[in-house]
Amino acid sequence: MNLEKVVFGFFIILAMTLNFGFVLGDIDNPAHHHIYELFFAIVINLIATVLKFGERTQIGAIHLASSLVADLGLLAAAWVWVLAVHIDATGLTPDATASIVSLSAGALAANILSVIMLLVETVMFRR
Repeated sequence: MNLEKVVFGFFIILAMTLNFGFVLGDIDNPAHHHIYELFFAIVINLIATVLKFGERTQIGAIHLASSLVADLGLLAAAWVWVLAVHIDATGLTPDATASIVSLSAGALAANILSVIMLLVETVMFRR
């Protein structure tokens, strides 16, 4: 068993599950979306992105691209959160929460694509 591939797969799948956990719930209810879930989703997605650097195959490039899209979506969601709570001082209104969750859902779509590619790559692997 290749430990590098285990770690790679672990972080890709963990990134998707953390993002899913954040997105799950009523889209406009701030009580269903905790800041720490978003924080951990961002951190794990960034780690997964770093692990994808250096891959020189076409599927590796798509892995990296999907990870960068997920990072951008999650960082944009965090920025909307910061704007709503600290800059505009309006708090987590249903509108702001819906925007945060929508951006995170877009990142979740990129994470799902990355996991699907990982599964396809694994199935196609020949010894």
